[in-house]
Amino acid sequence: MRTSWRKNGGVTPNDAADLLPDELLERFRARAAVHDRENTFPDDDLVDLKDAGYLAILVPEDLGGAGLGLAEASVLQQRLASAAPATALAINMHLVWTGVAKVLADRGIDALRFVQEGAAAGEVFAFGISEAGNDLVLFGSGTDAAPLPDGGYSFTGTKIFTSLAPVWTQLGLHGLDTSSEDAPRMVYAFVPRSEVEVGRVVVRDDWDTLGMRGTQSRTTELRDAVAPADRVVRRLAPGPNADPLVFGIFSVFELLLASVYTGVARRALDLAVAAAGKRTSQRTGKAYSQDPDIRRRIAGMALAYDALPSQIEALARDVDELADHGARWFSLLAGVKHRAVTAAKSIVDDAMLVGGGSSYFSANELSRLYRDVLAGLFHPSDPESAHATVATAWLGPLED
Repeated sequence: MRTSWRKNGGVTPNDAADLLPDELLERFRARAAVHDRENTFPDDDLVDLKDAGYLAILVPEDLGGAGLGLAEASVLQQRLASAAPATALAINMHLVWTGVAKVLADRGIDALRFVQEGAAAGEVFAFGISEAGNDLVLFGSGTDAAPLPDGGYSFTGTKIFTSLAPVWTQLGLHGLDTSSEDAPRMVYAFVPRSEVEVGRVVVRDDWDTLGMRGTQSRTTELRDAVAPADRVVRRLAPGPNADPLVFGIFSVFELLLASVYTGVARRALDLAVAAAGKRTSQRTGKAYSQDPDIRRRIAGMALAYDALPSQIEALARDVDELADHGARWFSLLAGVKHRAVTAAKSIVDDAMLVGGGSSYFSANELSRLYRDVLAGLFHPSDPESAHATVATAWLGPLED
């Protein structure tokens, strides 16, 4: 039975607990250990989330969704990530496309209505942007996009870190058109799963990683994979671009990523607090929660964590409410993602120390969080890109 998604002026942490109840999260948490150990996709989690209407939380109510905003989805993703980081990260990539559809629709652009309708009908959208060695990310591509006579495109290239690889029904991707009269043009389009069945898309079974194993973010080979004309959504000049699609992808991607790793940080903090209450010092006979050094360490973790949810909420509401930060948008978004993932890593590091030697064992949840949180540093914007973006915002571009 589908959950009744309700809004009382926004989804609060208490609302999130109603929408993703503890009992459901505990099921996710138990499965997360299995999927991490066995390197498998969390199919049962996906079924539960579909049944709850979670894949359509950002879809308008009149199209069959929950009608939530990005700020509200962020709260839910933080809670989901506290139980099953890999499940949350995988679903994030679907939510990115539904979020981009919302960003465009809010600005009067209906180009991704099929994404909204598809998500409400149970389709799963994957994010096929990442390419090995492509530090241009949204501003360039090593994938060839060849125009077809009917207005569609065929794509040839290799995408990496394609989360939801075993289950996606539509793959949103980009490539570079170098043959049209107005070339070069960056082409954004969606390729259906049927292209896998005919061999024009090959999903490698190569996801064997340190952490976030349940995302099954496998390498995807495109061999003249066809996107129909009605699934070609944008043709843009390469390079930095203020087009709403580029803004939508960047803003939703960064904010929902920050949300996932903030959820990981919260879980690590909670586990550290619990460990401090349970562990007893043989030297003093008191719980470690009374040890000044442990108290200071946990206080530092809490100080770092407390800054994250409010920063994410403020920027997500600005996206929802069409605020205008002008040229500062990209530095603000890259900054909040960077702060979230670096703070989360530091918090998990400290939680391991508070937890003691038992946290080093692979069966310990903190051990999994320790590995999962490392993935945050590799998502765009990586530390180098984030610093370059912020430096340009404050100092101007580098001189030739």
